[in-house]
Amino acid sequence: MTASAPVTQDVKTIPRKLPEGGKVNLVGLTRAAMRDALIEHGAPEKQAKMRVNQIWQWIYQWGVRDFHEMTNLSKAYRAELDEKFSVEIPEVVTKQVSTDGTRKYLVRIAGGHEVEVVYIPEEDRGTLCISSQVGCTLTCSFCHTGTQKLVRNLTAAEIIGQVMVARDDLDEWPVPGTRDTNAPRLLSNIVLMGMGEPLYNFENVRDAMKIAMDPEGIQLSRRRITLSTSGVVPEIARTAEEIGCQLAISFHATTDDVRDVLVPINKRWNIDTLLNALANYPKVSNSERITFEYVMLKGVNDTDDDARRLVKQIKDHGIPAKINLIPFNEWPGSPYERSSNNRIHAFAEIVYKAGYSSPVRKPRGEDIMAACGQLKSATERARKSRKQIEADAGLG
Repeated sequence: MTASAPVTQDVKTIPRKLPEGGKVNLVGLTRAAMRDALIEHGAPEKQAKMRVNQIWQWIYQWGVRDFHEMTNLSKAYRAELDEKFSVEIPEVVTKQVSTDGTRKYLVRIAGGHEVEVVYIPEEDRGTLCISSQVGCTLTCSFCHTGTQKLVRNLTAAEIIGQVMVARDDLDEWPVPGTRDTNAPRLLSNIVLMGMGEPLYNFENVRDAMKIAMDPEGIQLSRRRITLSTSGVVPEIARTAEEIGCQLAISFHATTDDVRDVLVPINKRWNIDTLLNALANYPKVSNSERITFEYVMLKGVNDTDDDARRLVKQIKDHGIPAKINLIPFNEWPGSPYERSSNNRIHAFAEIVYKAGYSSPVRKPRGEDIMAACGQLKSATERARKSRKQIEADAGLG
């Protein structure tokens, strides 16, 4: 499969320059872009690569934001950097901690907008769920975030900044000058499953994840990063080639009629088109398998026939897969109900007997509205009645 032309939306992304004094924020710049910025602001071209390496380590390996603390740079150069550049990440407005240890951060970005970020601790890992847009354009009818209109794309700085915010809160930056790569990581995994459709903000997501994977910085393996898409087909090949992370698909239905309602992007790229695009992903990205996310909705997509159709579709397209069954996380005004435990486990049994891993995701952070599909910025929250939401979902 060859890469298709980028899919674009008429969505604004703010410029890199900050309003405060016009300083350039170094967070979110690729190594090449940082080098260009340093040269543009007076760094000798022969020294620029070395300066990037030094600054990169301070920002992304040790979490230092103050140029004056970057002690392997001369005092004069530190002062010069401080005049022209900044190291800015999103501001934490509130932090909530669930009874199960899940943390939800409401962070403020440029323009006064807010997005939500969720950290989920488990015995063998710590997963950070990050956002890629303010709001979402996809209007998936079961998703709380989908009832919030799309405002704008996040910049690469605002995306990687969410990771930096969480590392701050977890106190997980190594002491400057040290590098203990064998220490257990509190934040060991990233999932792009928060607000927004990552593949409608491809370049910023790609640049942010390249920073997260850089061996001289945060140092996360590409196998520890999972991008979740609802099925922006033309960008799937680019994701394999330019990011190479794990891929998850918000699938949720086995017929086009049902998926058209649950995941309206299906009207543009239907199930068969999506599955055809997924078939080559594991080979190109060297991934073991693709994760199919399937939210369990009572009386909508949870029958035995749905389970059998699901495994047949995946098998017919030769896709190595894991199928995550997600008990629906209800939210105020939701037009759907969660499938019963018995129904979920009967569905899982059919999937498992067909040869696919079928874990049932344990809801996390429900008491703080931090579970899958519940994220929605307080400042952008549209107060809709149940009747309005049902009408929007085509259920009225």
